[in-house]
Amino acid sequence: MPKRLVHPLPTSDVRIGGGFWQCYQELVRTTTIPYQWGALNDEAGDAEPSHCIHNFRVAAGLEEGEFLGEPFQDSDLYKWIEAASWTLAWHPDDELCSKVDSAIELIAAAQQPDGYVDTYYIINGLEGRFTNLRGKHELYCMGHLIEAACANYQVTGSRKLLDVACRYADCVAANIGPEEGKIHGYPGHEIAEMALVGLARLTGERRYVDLASYFVDQRGQSPLFFEWEGREHGNPFRWGDTYMKYQYYQAGKPIREQRSPEGHAVRDVYMYSGVADVAEATGDDGLFEVAEDAFRAMAGRQMYITGGIGASEHGECFTFDYDLPNDTAYAETCASVGLVFWCRRMLELTGDGRYADVMERALYNGTISGMSLDGTRFFYVNPLEVDPEACEKDYNKRHVKPERQKWFGCACCPPNLARLVASLGNYAYSASEDSLWVNLYAGGEARCTLAGVPVRLAMQTNYPWDGKVELHVDADEQVEFELRLRVPGWCDEFSLEGAGEPADAKPEAGYLRIRRAWEPDATVVLTLGMRPRVMAANPRVVDDAGKVALMRGPVVYCAEQADNGPELQELRLDPTAEPEASFKPDLLGGVVALACPGVRISDAGWGDELYQPYHVESAPTTIRLVPYFAWGNRGLGEMSVWLRTTATV
Repeated sequence: MPKRLVHPLPTSDVRIGGGFWQCYQELVRTTTIPYQWGALNDEAGDAEPSHCIHNFRVAAGLEEGEFLGEPFQDSDLYKWIEAASWTLAWHPDDELCSKVDSAIELIAAAQQPDGYVDTYYIINGLEGRFTNLRGKHELYCMGHLIEAACANYQVTGSRKLLDVACRYADCVAANIGPEEGKIHGYPGHEIAEMALVGLARLTGERRYVDLASYFVDQRGQSPLFFEWEGREHGNPFRWGDTYMKYQYYQAGKPIREQRSPEGHAVRDVYMYSGVADVAEATGDDGLFEVAEDAFRAMAGRQMYITGGIGASEHGECFTFDYDLPNDTAYAETCASVGLVFWCRRMLELTGDGRYADVMERALYNGTISGMSLDGTRFFYVNPLEVDPEACEKDYNKRHVKPERQKWFGCACCPPNLARLVASLGNYAYSASEDSLWVNLYAGGEARCTLAGVPVRLAMQTNYPWDGKVELHVDADEQVEFELRLRVPGWCDEFSLEGAGEPADAKPEAGYLRIRRAWEPDATVVLTLGMRPRVMAANPRVVDDAGKVALMRGPVVYCAEQADNGPELQELRLDPTAEPEASFKPDLLGGVVALACPGVRISDAGWGDELYQPYHVESAPTTIRLVPYFAWGNRGLGEMSVWLRTTATV
């Protein structure tokens, strides 16, 4: 029976302090959240308008007007509230708290007497509500409302938004479900499933688990609800002439038959996150196995080296095994964020470090690449190869932007990333009855109670630039418990000092297990080897054949025009040479950069000829690489993660 082996520590019990992630959290708190508040109020200069606050004001009767923007726009405000609320847990701010409260008051004012709250239908006519669950995102917006409400309640203790969310969930349950007279439907875009389980955990109300479980098991059952709904209400179906059809929504077959990723990538990882939560809440072994099989298929055959997922622009979808094109990659920021959600749930259920490995890969690469280093510009799409001219002139690359954008008409990614970074403490540490788990290495402090004794763990590290992690364990009295330290799957050498363990201790399921009686103010030092690694893709990945990528620790690297000049395709990296790693305090906010021996192919002698008999002229060069997450912060230019090697000269 699936039960959570470990539980995340409450955000209020974790402080990220010092180093890489504190910089990101402070950036989100001081810059990104205020900027996004301006964008939601259509006050972000010449950025694409959001219309979000406008819609809520109209729905609340505070001003006249029409609904503007996309039907899922409400969710942007909910995600912003969640992000802001999490920051208040570790940095009280009266001004921000006032803005959050004003947003909550606005939502409450728009809520209808029976609990319904969705500005699209409140403005356009309530008679249309629940008639297009497939396409209009009511239940998606409800999911984000619930997650914002749970975060706000946990941080502030106020029930204002939580009561709004509970009333809306109860409204949905009164209209949708298995009983006669109700709509036998489920969300077109998943997230309600995991949100409802979270609401049940917080309130103790089992009915929210029941609704989530219904959504999971009803999905894809025959007769197919989405087909009936489309005929009944005349809803157009966009994907009828594609190979995906209803699998775009993960609704073409029952969930228990969906053991590999299919369809819209964000929907997919949100669905499996919900599947994992429902499996735990109901003790359903078979449902857990579905999530486990799907994860194995995704991570083994359809995930980019950056933790990006969803290869195709058409439908923002998974395609087929080993189809991972670089210059047309979609790899939506939200998809990597959702992958982190899924990883944490699988880690909690299994205690298996391989899920933390993928979570870390996505966190350091596929998520934060979606935001500029100044916190005010964003990528929706995260390609692994970019030529600005091709983005402008090749129709098949029209979705790829060579520069981050100020905002989007579909702005799901910016606040989604903000809420993830703001809540990072929920991912860094976990606890079980007598164990404290360290999943991610970020300086700061965590507090929990083990064996009835309050325990504090302080961490000092310059990870990911340095592999040394110093941990100080303190308690009010001597206490025996197990400290579990994750050794990432990429790490092939490490050392451990001060643990009282044999020097040759080996990780179990990715974690070193140190059980001992901890005296007050004990110190443990874990040092992870950070040697740069030259990576290759499975030979079945056509687009990476004959190419390599570089990683150091959890960080994926790329070559940019700013360091190497144009025509990156002319570079050939020597895969047998040891890359040189050096910290550059003045580069991209301070990063470890790599320098690799290689050659540059010469175009001398080609003139205006397009083809010639085979010949190669080259000259030695040093190829310089920077972390992928930081690319595109120095103006327009080419970028590539995968590089050809001297073996292909």
